[in-house]
Parts: sequence; structure tokens; C-alpha cells
Amino acid sequence: MKPLRLFTIRHGETALARERRFAGARDVPLTPRGRQQCEAVARALAGTFVGAVYTSPLDRAQASAAPIAAIHKLTPRIEPAFREMAFGEWEGLTRAEAVLRFPRDMQAWAATPHLEQPPGGERLESVAARVAAGLAALTDEHAGQTVVLVSHAIVTRLVVLAALGLGPDRLWSVDASPAGITEIEYVDGWTTVHRMNTLIHLEGMDGDSREERVP
Repeated sequence: MKPLRLFTIRHGETALARERRFAGARDVPLTPRGRQQCEAVARALAGTFVGAVYTSPLDRAQASAAPIAAIHKLTPRIEPAFREMAFGEWEGLTRAEAVLRFPRDMQAWAATPHLEQPPGGERLESVAARVAAGLAALTDEHAGQTVVLVSHAIVTRLVVLAALGLGPDRLWSVDASPAGITEIEYVDGWTTVHRMNTLIHLEGMDGDSREERVP
């Protein structure tokens, strides 16, 4: 099997991400800074031959994928398996607001995220299963190529955890900042994480791209 090189990117900044609010299944646009971040990602990957660009169907991911695909003269491929986890009644809330309204749920989300299901939302293990299925199809189709996947905080974390041989219960062991770049290689049953959530391409922009545990 020829190696597959995967760059997995979290979408750029949104107003909800900047305010550290749960976005989940909501469609929210990028901020001007978010668009600049994704243009910086495109420049960072410009010297790499990319065979395909995949994106979540949510607007913020598609808008983030657009400049990356354009620089390689590709059309982004929309894949529903990589959409963000739905957070139900938590969506639109900050973590502090969610703690006040759903104290037991939020305590469980912080301690055992793989066992928690937000009211009206998805269970993390269900999200992990669909992401794994989408990733298996992607790796089967693109052996020997370099692929970019633009998605979301939870999806990116799950992809990285799987690459490290860890499960959804270790969700908070890795981070996924807006427009962060993670590079993973898949070959002959082996997976190597070459870099994780790198942000050097965003140097010089105002503000800090790091976030708390709010996708």
C-alpha cells in the first residue's frame, strides 16, 4: 500500500468560536479573521501536491476549504461523515451558560465525554463511528496521495485520537484550534502523526487561536 498523507484542518474562526460558544450542527459564517486564517492555511500548503480536498457540509468548513482547494485548482468534496457533532440544547451557549443550565450534563462532558449525550444532540461514540467510516473510505480511495480534510474541533480530535490508538474517552488529550494544521501518514496498517495542531502559519495575526473545550 502506498502511503496516504492527510492534512486535517479545523475551520477558521467564527463569531461563536471567538466567544467560546457551542456551534455544533448550526451553520455559522467565518469572521473576516477566520477567512484570513484559511488563506494562511492555503499558503502554507501551496507547495504540497494535493490530490483531493474534503470538507464537512457545514458552511464554516466549506468556506474554509474553498481557498485551500482553489490554490490547487480542485473542487472540494463534501462528505457528511465529517460534519460536526450536534450539541442539541447546548448550541449557542457558552460553557459557563451551559454549566448553569445543565450542570450534571456539563460535569459529565468534562469528565467522561464518551458517555455523555447532550440533550437533543449526538453521543460522542456515534460521531466517532461515522468519522471512522468516512476516514476508512477516504484512505481506501486515495492511497498514495495527499489529501486535505477541513472539518471541526470534535472531528479533528477524533481523527487524531484514532491515529494515536486512543478512543473517544481521551477527547481532551488533544486540541484543535481554528485553522490548526495536523499531518498524519497512513501506510501498511501503520499510522504516524507528523505534526499536530500547528499554528506557526498564523503568526502575526492578532489574538490567540487557542480555545477551551467548546467546539
